[in-house]
Amino acid sequence: MLILLLTLLPIAAQAQQWGVVNLSVAHLREQPDYDKEMGDEALMGSVVEILEKESYWLKVRTGEPYTAWVNEMGITIMDRADVDRYISQTKYIVTCDYSNVFERPDASSKRLSDLVAGDLLRIRMSSDGRTPVRKRKFLGVTLPDGREGFVPEKDMENFSKWVSRQSPTTDNIIRTAERFLGVPYLWGGTSIKGVDCSGLTRCAFYLNGLLIQRNASQQARAGVAVDTTGVLGGDFHALKKADLLFFGNPSSGKVTHVGIYLGDGRFIHSSQVVRINSLRKTDPDYYPSSPRLLQIRRFIGYQDKGYGIVSLRRDENYFPKK
Repeated sequence: MLILLLTLLPIAAQAQQWGVVNLSVAHLREQPDYDKEMGDEALMGSVVEILEKESYWLKVRTGEPYTAWVNEMGITIMDRADVDRYISQTKYIVTCDYSNVFERPDASSKRLSDLVAGDLLRIRMSSDGRTPVRKRKFLGVTLPDGREGFVPEKDMENFSKWVSRQSPTTDNIIRTAERFLGVPYLWGGTSIKGVDCSGLTRCAFYLNGLLIQRNASQQARAGVAVDTTGVLGGDFHALKKADLLFFGNPSSGKVTHVGIYLGDGRFIHSSQVVRINSLRKTDPDYYPSSPRLLQIRRFIGYQDKGYGIVSLRRDENYFPKK
């Protein structure tokens, strides 16, 4: 009976706990069961706060923040001291769309985990504690749960160095978004395996070193507003590449969809699949007027200025406090 009660108690009633995602992509559900709606995803290496436990499900809060349930096997549980040490450790970031962690420096060896773009893994050091393990064009890594393996060297970069040289220009945001073309729409998806509309925008910014909030309605409150006068009539001069276009119900003002402006009246978005459409009614690939374009927000150039766009380097879930 005591074990059952402890299982059902909120984590806070026992001791505050944290965790690190241990799967390439962890599915976060609105309720603790597999047949419940998926609301978000979290990538390997990201830090979450654990709020509650029910059976083999953990209720977690991500850094976005987003609160949902995830299978306990997808999380390596830590206390605050452990998670602080984890954050301070050097890491690699996966920079290609897909990769794998192998048991040995050999692609024919046993696979320990799959990987997707944006996943983080700790750098495995040699016995001298100073040199990263590297064998036959494979890099040694340590997964969040402590397992050790190897990833093809071409698929990763040093996370700190990668972040320091990121240049979130409009062209880079667009180039990243176009990597997702043809990827199927997935409600709650925020990875190359499948994305919803706001998942695509979040991925495009994250893979350029910027963090934005999860949902389209949240993103519509970030950045700065762009005057939409004339846009619906076909005048796109006020728009800049990588502006976010928000669609929804004009009667209620509720935002239900988001895309990234490409220029010349065209935009990329996840609708059935990630695709490119036009804002011009005369174009054959015109995006239907329902939902209607409600507002436009500009993000590039407004990071770290209180507009809801934060550089990865400044986020305490990725780098130690300064």
